[in-house]
Amino acid sequence: MPNIVLFSGSSHQDLSQRVADRLGLDLGKVVTKKFSNQETSVEIGESVRGEDVYIIQSGCGEINDNLMELLIMINACKIASSSRVTAVIPCFPYARQDKKDKDQGRWSRAPISAKLVANMLSVAGADHIITMDLHASQIQGFFDIPVDNLYAEPAVLQWIKENIPDWRNCVIVSPDAGGAKRVTSIADRLNVEFALIHKERKKANEVDRMVLVGDVTDRVAILVDDMADTCGTVCHAADKLVTAGATKVYAILTHGIFSGPAISRINNAAFEAVVVTNTIPQEEKMKHCPKIQVIDISMILAEAIRRTHNGESVSYLFSHVPL
Repeated sequence: MPNIVLFSGSSHQDLSQRVADRLGLDLGKVVTKKFSNQETSVEIGESVRGEDVYIIQSGCGEINDNLMELLIMINACKIASSSRVTAVIPCFPYARQDKKDKDQGRWSRAPISAKLVANMLSVAGADHIITMDLHASQIQGFFDIPVDNLYAEPAVLQWIKENIPDWRNCVIVSPDAGGAKRVTSIADRLNVEFALIHKERKKANEVDRMVLVGDVTDRVAILVDDMADTCGTVCHAADKLVTAGATKVYAILTHGIFSGPAISRINNAAFEAVVVTNTIPQEEKMKHCPKIQVIDISMILAEAIRRTHNGESVSYLFSHVPL
């Protein structure tokens, strides 16, 4: 593809290389370093004048440093006369801070940090955003530039059919009411039933009570969610499903953050497997948790980049693309 340059930030270079390989491109030269006072310095090592630039940087690891690095890379390419700069952000940072906390009512002074991140990306010079499975779809409305929110659903469907022998006797389960739309879509495409778990929280990352709505007796239960952080919710949900009579429990998550006690909780939970995509690097976590399996979504990102570069529609995409 002519007039296209692909750069990688430092957050997930393995994914960037996989995307570049699928597109038949070499990653552009970029040098990232920090000064002694921890300021981030970025040097773009090749001309981007008149080029269609794509910068791949996921919201993981040292999130604040990686976000700042992305902003600087966008701005560096923009002021170097690139024709367009697209930020490819597989896992969008601060996506859970998409609204004021309702528990604080009308006097809440909580920020809407996802909107702040959207503003910073736009001010830095981004012309287009490509991301995956946003925690809250309304984040797209925080931008005044085009946003393509891709879905891991086709890769999830393929994994289920290839790795769960009795998937036709499964129930797709949402660990909370907010994910009901996601699980019903997957259940409809598999022609199976779905269930959901109603949860009540005492505070963030701590679940007080869970109620299962649906029947999982003598069936395989597949928990599906967009992300898992400390894994308290999905592990409690797994215990609830086993108690309710499920024969096996799987968890399929787009973004496996796995911070704090997450790995030990997964190891002690009743999962056959916890399946995540590689929007976030998982190599180190897999060494400590044999239950974690990874779905490669580089094909989805590569196809989105190819279509965007060629001026083709991305919105229709991945309900039909073979992986």
